[in-house]
This record gives sequence, structure tokens and C-alpha cells, in this order.
Amino acid sequence: MEDHAEEEDSMASSGDGTVGKALEVLDQVAMFGRPVRFSELLETSPFPKATLYRFVQTLTSQRMLSFDPDRGTYSPGVRLVRLAHAAWQTASLAPIARAQIDQLSADVGETVHLAQLDHAQVIYVDKRNAADPVQMYSQSGKVGPAYCTGVGKAMLAYLPEDELANVLGQQSYHKFTDSTHTNAKSLKAELADIRANGYGFDREEHEPGIICVALPILTDTKRVLGALSVTSTTTRTNLAGLESLVPRISTTADAIAKEASSWHFPATMPNT
Repeated sequence: MEDHAEEEDSMASSGDGTVGKALEVLDQVAMFGRPVRFSELLETSPFPKATLYRFVQTLTSQRMLSFDPDRGTYSPGVRLVRLAHAAWQTASLAPIARAQIDQLSADVGETVHLAQLDHAQVIYVDKRNAADPVQMYSQSGKVGPAYCTGVGKAMLAYLPEDELANVLGQQSYHKFTDSTHTNAKSLKAELADIRANGYGFDREEHEPGIICVALPILTDTKRVLGALSVTSTTTRTNLAGLESLVPRISTTADAIAKEASSWHFPATMPNT
């Protein structure tokens, strides 16, 4: 009875109800980055044991989670893979930008990232390594902080004020390096500079030795579609060297924006 009462209180506290709570469980499983036991989920879950168990069982029966009976672990299921592939094809810039970022990486000889905002975070939707790739945190499909990445700041700088305020309020401001912004005030000052210049930098803010120059991908009305960056290391180049690539990156960003604006989904075929 206590678990049931706690469950009702938990559901009542969320405007998204059962669906929102189930998605929280999926997020929690995905954040481990490996198969996870139920006991591990319970340790960090906001839900009581009975509630969490029901969510996990339902998600497993719907193939959103996969259960390994030999190891007693859960991981993202095959249905999620199918949904993720559909989202990548229809909701991300990756398919229409592929040829552009391939050419950009080949031209500049450095790693290129394509990213979009996912609420208050950055999701890397594609990445192209140069002939001499740099080992770094970002990989396609990986989520990163917006406040201390070049692509994140390039997108934040062009958000409407009310949306920006909401997103800034959700940043963690964890100090990854000595260069990381630790509060909204210093970050907003840099965002104003990025908007004035049209591009920004990652000055080893997320990872030591990793630097980048980033530009937003904008519609004609300056709505943010995503961002593009060229990334290197402090042992190979410097910020001035990356800044010299801005005209070439800008050409690519504009081409992607133009392609995105004319993107049309295939028409539904009539019944025959």
C-alpha cells in the first residue's frame, strides 16, 4: 500500500504522467552506458521499488529495454534502435549534411562535428575524423554539456532570450578545466561576443588540450538548426589557426542550412 501511495504521489507531481516517467527510466538505463542491474537502477531512481519494477517490465515487454537472463541486466532494446534510426533520418541534420561535412573535413584536415540542441544539452549527430583523428569525448549520438562546448555555445548564442534563460538555468556549470565557465554571467558575456562575431571557440573548456572553432547553422530567420565545429589539439594548432578556417566553415554551414530549408519528406504513396 505504501509503494502504491508513493507511486500516485510521484505520478501526480509530473505533468507528463506515466509516459514521462517511463522515458526517465529509459534515460537512466542509457546513461549507464552498459548493461545495468535492477538494483543499480533502484539506487539512483526517484521511484519506489514496485513502481520502478513495473516500468522496467513494461519497457522490456515493449522491446524498449532488453533483458539478459544470464547476467540479470537490462540495456536499451532493439525497438529503440529502430526508433533512433528513424529519428536520425527524419529529425537530425546528419543525412542532409553528410556530403558537406565529409568535404569540409577533407579540406581542413581536422575533425568536424555536427551537433544539435537537445533541450539543455548538445547531441552530436555526426562526426568526421581527419586522416589523423583526435581522441576526444564526442562521438555520434553522444550527449554533452552546452555551456562548455564550442557547438553548444554557438547554438546558445542565437536562442531567443526566454528560451536562453530557461536553458542556462538547466546547466550544471561543472568545472571540467581551468577554462570552464562556472556561472551564467560569464557564459552570457561570451555568448554576446559569439553573436557579434558569428562564431565561437572551445578554449579547452571541456577537455584539456582540445580546442575548436564553432559556427551555428541558422535559417534565414536566424532560427537555430544546429552547429558545426572544426576541432583540433593545442599540440597541432592554436585558436588563431582555427579562426582562419571560419570562412570555409561558414560556407559549409550556409550550404547545410540551405539544404535543410528545402528538405521535404517523401510524399505518402496513394493506396492502389
